[in-house]
Amino acid sequence: MTTLHAPVVAFPPFVSAALRPLPLHPLQFFLSAVLRRIVRQHPRMFERLGHYAGKRYGLAPSDLPFGFVLDTAPVGPGIAVVRSLPAGLDATISGPLQALLGMASGAYDGDALFFSRTIVVEGDIEAVLALRNAIDDAGVDILREGTALLGPLGRLGEALLRHQRRGDTGAGNRKRQGASSWN
Repeated sequence: MTTLHAPVVAFPPFVSAALRPLPLHPLQFFLSAVLRRIVRQHPRMFERLGHYAGKRYGLAPSDLPFGFVLDTAPVGPGIAVVRSLPAGLDATISGPLQALLGMASGAYDGDALFFSRTIVVEGDIEAVLALRNAIDDAGVDILREGTALLGPLGRLGEALLRHQRRGDTGAGNRKRQGASSWN
């Protein structure tokens, strides 16, 4: 998989403000279905965590008004959508949603995101590395797993999200037909 070098784009503040009053239950329902699909498609992923299995990770998108708690219990892993992360998590990863998803799917280099301070990792860093390695080893593409649940509409959404992630958002960024690169 190719690692992107494009800058990470955060949602504008008005998106966060617009999402703040919405209920979390529909997102919780969807993400639980995504996690069940991942576990079905990659049944040994959480076993790959070794002695880090059972750790609880907080994922805090800095550009959204909610976060996620991932419980990596080998039997019955779960995800919860929360307004704020609870105390007592083993590790917390925060940063723009695009960076968190890109890091999890391998589109962005997690080390580069960490050292550029695009993401912040607190708590058990070894557990975070074990989680990232388990996701990489299993070949999980979180975006694809989620959009697969939405049928044809999901395939369109996935294409648009991947297009946006590459930074190819305008006609000025596209190569002209037949034009060659300068290098």
